[in-house]
Amino acid sequence: MHTEVNPESPFGGPSVPKRPAAGLLGRDSELDTITGLFRAALAGRAVSAVVAGEFGMGKSAVLTTAGELAEAAGFTVALATASRLETHLSGGVGRQLIEGLTHAPAIPGSPRPRTPHVTEILPDHPPRTGHEQTEALDAFFHAVRHAAEQGPVFLGIDNIHLADPWSMRCLAYIRHRVEHLPVLVVLTSLIGHLQTGEVALLEMSGCTPATILLRGLGTRHVADFLRVPPGRFAEECREVTGGNPFLLGALARRLVPGMEPDTVGSAMIGEVLRVRMHEYTAAPKMLEAVAILGEDASFDLLAQLAGVDESTALEAIDTMVRVHLLTNSHRPALTYRFVRNSVLADMPLTTRAVTQARAARLLHDAGAAPERVGAHLLEATAIRIPWAVDVLRLAARHSVVEGDPELSVRFLSRALEERLSERKRMAILLQLAHAEFHCDPDSAPARVREAIDHIDDRETAAFVATAMILSLCCGPDARLAINSAGQFAARLDAGGPDAVWPLLCMTYLAEAGSRLGPPPDFRDFERQWAPLNDPAAQQSRSGLLALDTVRSGESSANAVRHFGEALSGEQPELFEQPYFFTLATAALADEPALTDKLCQVLDTKRLPWDFHVPKGALATLARGIALQAGGDLVRASVHYESLVRQFDERGATSRCPIAVLCAARLIEVSVDLGRHDVATALLGKIDFAATQALFTHNYLLYARGRLRAATGEPELGYEDLRGCGRRLEHHGMRFPGFAPWRAHAARTALALGRTDAAARLAEEDLDAAGRWGAPRILGGALTTAGLVRETGLGEEAERLLTKAVDVLGGSTAKLALAEALTELGVFQARHGQAEKAIGTLRMAAQSSKHCGARPLARRAAEALRDARTSLTTAKDNEHGLTKQEYRVALMASQGLTNREIAEALHLTRRTVELHLSGAYRKLGITGRTELSSALGRSQRVDAD
Repeated sequence: MHTEVNPESPFGGPSVPKRPAAGLLGRDSELDTITGLFRAALAGRAVSAVVAGEFGMGKSAVLTTAGELAEAAGFTVALATASRLETHLSGGVGRQLIEGLTHAPAIPGSPRPRTPHVTEILPDHPPRTGHEQTEALDAFFHAVRHAAEQGPVFLGIDNIHLADPWSMRCLAYIRHRVEHLPVLVVLTSLIGHLQTGEVALLEMSGCTPATILLRGLGTRHVADFLRVPPGRFAEECREVTGGNPFLLGALARRLVPGMEPDTVGSAMIGEVLRVRMHEYTAAPKMLEAVAILGEDASFDLLAQLAGVDESTALEAIDTMVRVHLLTNSHRPALTYRFVRNSVLADMPLTTRAVTQARAARLLHDAGAAPERVGAHLLEATAIRIPWAVDVLRLAARHSVVEGDPELSVRFLSRALEERLSERKRMAILLQLAHAEFHCDPDSAPARVREAIDHIDDRETAAFVATAMILSLCCGPDARLAINSAGQFAARLDAGGPDAVWPLLCMTYLAEAGSRLGPPPDFRDFERQWAPLNDPAAQQSRSGLLALDTVRSGESSANAVRHFGEALSGEQPELFEQPYFFTLATAALADEPALTDKLCQVLDTKRLPWDFHVPKGALATLARGIALQAGGDLVRASVHYESLVRQFDERGATSRCPIAVLCAARLIEVSVDLGRHDVATALLGKIDFAATQALFTHNYLLYARGRLRAATGEPELGYEDLRGCGRRLEHHGMRFPGFAPWRAHAARTALALGRTDAAARLAEEDLDAAGRWGAPRILGGALTTAGLVRETGLGEEAERLLTKAVDVLGGSTAKLALAEALTELGVFQARHGQAEKAIGTLRMAAQSSKHCGARPLARRAAEALRDARTSLTTAKDNEHGLTKQEYRVALMASQGLTNREIAEALHLTRRTVELHLSGAYRKLGITGRTELSSALGRSQRVDAD
């Protein structure tokens, strides 16, 4: 290297050279710091630096390069390397330094005086007496001073933390004695290494050394190191190694094209770390435990897995955190993924598998999530773990819920490695068929056929296939379940109807709920029940009879009777089926005793078959539907809201029929509560197109129609309500209580001025409600008919509204009663019956407020205020007649007939008659002929 004479140097040596541009990758600033100290040393002042970093961060390379630069700058360079295996050799590092000073080439033009041999300075054995120690320390100092008198000296000691105690003492001895000599001391040390000897690092480096902390290489330098273009691959390599050069080199040697960096490990790196940790108590065991547990590495589990007490475990963790092998966090983890992979790669396969199995058991006993336990069981291969099967199945179920069917396949494939009964193997194969169906649909049928081959018990086979139908509830999943059930049924049919009836029952329901058109003919299906005498079979038959009665819409009493028989035993599977549950809860909403029984049947401690549905959700939803039917809107909304949150967390709101039904119910209740913003926000979160294959999409259409009609979009609301009706009619659903779309479509048609359509819908609704006969549904239909009839037939409208109040008065349907009272009160006020209207509207306002129906309560309160105002105004005239009574009486006294008065005032003749009767009573007369004289002055004033 070309150098220039520096006239300012007291030794006339060369000036500080410029460092070659190539240098070390990413270490420019660190080397600049060291070379920046050259000037102070060349000026005759001792300086020092400490280069610290993690294992493999390049401390030795930085020191070597710094020594080369120092030599080029005219320094006498002496380098020494401390070694873990030579720590016990007294004076080992000191000897290397003396040898470096002894053999250093002389500066050109300077005489080369004799330097004492290393054995003269440091004897072969450590000095024992105080006099011997002093002589040895002085000899070391004189050697360094002798070299410094000839020119600047660079003393570099690599891995000072591993140096022998006597060498450390030598360095500490000379440190304050060379302060005015041209000496530069550079030490490298493992970061966080605890000094356990008698000499501290600052005693060897001085009180104010330049501290250089080596960090990992950046992405650009990693790309240069690996000789790859900058980009995602280089960034991933930097992330898994922290940019540590030593780890990067090991990674590069293990990588092959197409391999992901975060999956690579090096057994050699694992061995080096294991050996280096042996000097610390229990550290190797804790290192392996951290690698095995990974993200599950809580402190207590680490200690148990390593087989050490907590005090020892804490000491080992503390040491590894200080040397940056573990992260400094509440949950210990290896700093880099490559290090973890390397520690695992160093473990023998059997040892690793057994340890993973132990970790899985510890996590399971600690109540960890099944998927976390399953992650360790996947690594515990070739080991029999009988208790793991159920955990793996549960983990697979959760993985499907989370949208990761590939992981589910791995869990179930691992479960199949265990020794299994034919029954359990068949169940796992069916579960695997479902998981594979999401990854590779063509492979699922083969799994189903394989499962069928493992049938060794007909009852068990029917149960497992039934469970599959209950688990797979929508879309393509439902078709897979139905097709699989068909294959099972064909295999089981030879055993007679008792062997196949549960499976046929659930298949029938699944078919009915998944079709957009009419369901299978119940009569054909019912013939298969004739020879059955089993009580459970008869109980299921009652349930299906109830369902058929509901669909036909013929008799509420018959449906309730059949449902009661179906609920007479403990058969929850029938009521867990989404299609059956949806219609059963709608029909039983007005039957408190049966609703309670239904909730008891559904409120089981086990998980629902359908993995979309949270535990206890069906009972909660059934209670919410009953509360809504009874008019307790606030409590119903609380039930629905809690469920919708859980369905949202599972990503099932637009996929699961029960979730769609719950969301639709909450939208409807929110409309009645006046919480339109809540209803709109919820509707916006639902993938409407994804729900169209579900039967419960009908209810969602109905709920959206109600929301649109209530928020200023009557035309769109009307179309939604009619769309709901068309789908239900196409499905053969005549039950008017599932989604009372006709009633709201009729009211919306009235608002749009389509009186003929409104009248037709109201008449159809009244006929259907009459056939069904339940008070809540009949009362609602009567209310709607009264509203429609008011436009032309006042007498009939009042009769219908009054009947609605009478029918609902003895029922539990408080909201429906509040609606009927409100409409009747508004009618009475509009037709001059202010006194009656006030009483009716007062009850309506109280009832609607109690239900929480704010829009209805507001309407009733406003109508009540208007009626009171009308009555007050009417009492201001001298006869005590209402305004309308006075006008009708005046026109009658002038000779107009009742028909002519009705036409002129746009009233019905019945209403005219009522006003005249009220006027006669208040005026104290008996007929029309006495009106003129009774009205007296008022008539003459009006005539004028």
